[in-house]
Amino acid sequence: MLSKTMTDALNKHINAEIYSAYLYMAMSAQASFSGFPGMANWFAIQTKEELAHTEKLYAYVNSQGQHVVLEAIEQPQTKFTGPLDMFETTLSHEQTVTGLINKLADLAVEEKDHATQIILQWFISEQVEEEENARDILDRIKLAGNEGQGLFMIDKELSTRVFVPPAA
Repeated sequence: MLSKTMTDALNKHINAEIYSAYLYMAMSAQASFSGFPGMANWFAIQTKEELAHTEKLYAYVNSQGQHVVLEAIEQPQTKFTGPLDMFETTLSHEQTVTGLINKLADLAVEEKDHATQIILQWFISEQVEEEENARDILDRIKLAGNEGQGLFMIDKELSTRVFVPPAA
């Protein structure tokens, strides 16, 4: 069974994952409005991934006999100066999320909560991938410049991303 401290921390993180989805939905809207349908797709898929992360934690808290508490979600940034700004924000945000998950993992170790340590290992591995993906796209945008043919090619590539639900 989860302690109250761990339950509260996991609930707080569930809300942070929902905020992440909200942020990426705002980025998808901005990319679409700005004429980048591939980036809009990439951010829409990212939104779905964040909601899947939410569901994974939600199910875990419930499976441990605890109550999920959903709180108000802060309004995300809604205006970006372009693709470079969006992906710099993405990388920074993912680094913040990594820090939050690491703090959860530290708490699970401190509380000798082995079950939570196991589920958090999935999230730790996922964050390595999230940061790598954001960094890769950001690096390519920096090479291509914030406008022109290179950016068009990156946008076209990002249109091929599809949502793959995480394993149960």
